[in-house]
Amino acid sequence: MIIGWKSPVGQRLAERLKADDFKRIITMPEGGLSRQSAVERFFKSKRPRYVFFMDVRSGGIAANSAYPAEFIYDNLSAELNVIHASYKTGVKRLLFMASSCSYPKACLQPMREEYILSGPLEPTSAAFAIAKIAGMKMCQYYNRQYGTSFVCVIPATAYGPGDDFDIGTSHVIPALIHKIHSAKTGGRSSVTIWGTGSPRREFIHADDLADAAIKIMLDKKAPPVINIGTGHDVSIKELALLLKDITGFRGKLKFDRAKPDGAYRKLLDISKLKSTGWMPRVDLRTGLEDLYKWYLKHAA
Repeated sequence: MIIGWKSPVGQRLAERLKADDFKRIITMPEGGLSRQSAVERFFKSKRPRYVFFMDVRSGGIAANSAYPAEFIYDNLSAELNVIHASYKTGVKRLLFMASSCSYPKACLQPMREEYILSGPLEPTSAAFAIAKIAGMKMCQYYNRQYGTSFVCVIPATAYGPGDDFDIGTSHVIPALIHKIHSAKTGGRSSVTIWGTGSPRREFIHADDLADAAIKIMLDKKAPPVINIGTGHDVSIKELALLLKDITGFRGKLKFDRAKPDGAYRKLLDISKLKSTGWMPRVDLRTGLEDLYKWYLKHAA
């Protein structure tokens, strides 16, 4: 079963499972996730053996700042219901996907799994992070008390085909693609980007994240909490320059220093991931070029 299947990672995950000849792939409508009775009825009727729990609501700094109530309520209520229903119906294994936002704002770099709850969170994403931390802890406590097999993964920021390109709700990569492409086609001389451009971020292609999630789901020896990343990051300015080159935009990039930067750096320590034998395959430039082609065909 896939919860959050409409996301790029959820879509790629469904495609990968079909390609790997999994016969019965269940997706649950997101509208009923906040109602415990509806979730439990669905689980009892479908009896999933494996559950991939992705995001219910996510977005970039703008969306996190504008809708903190929805971000904490929608994610937290869905987590409570799905994790508990998984326990009650005897799900064989659940994979809960958290977020690098769960780490403290001033976290030591690279960020190791044991650094969760070691300091204050980044305020602009605190509501989302609190919900994700609660889901991780719920999985850990159910494992301890009930002997369940729930694993938590903490991914870098994912991107890929099917991304949300709405400026008001999207993550940084699709937002920049939309802005820069619109400036190019509109004949504008510049693009304004939030913040200073100096914060550094780590990105992972949805194909790679889906592949890693399946491997960890099926690997009973995988650590109960594990980062999924590439081991490399770029500054927002470097990312914007790369997208400027890919899109062919000839104008200037301007940075609005009055807007928030978020955490300065979020680089994941992937030592535990490497110990499983898995490594990412899609480099950032190739992934961005492919996403821009998809955008031109489906969303521009």
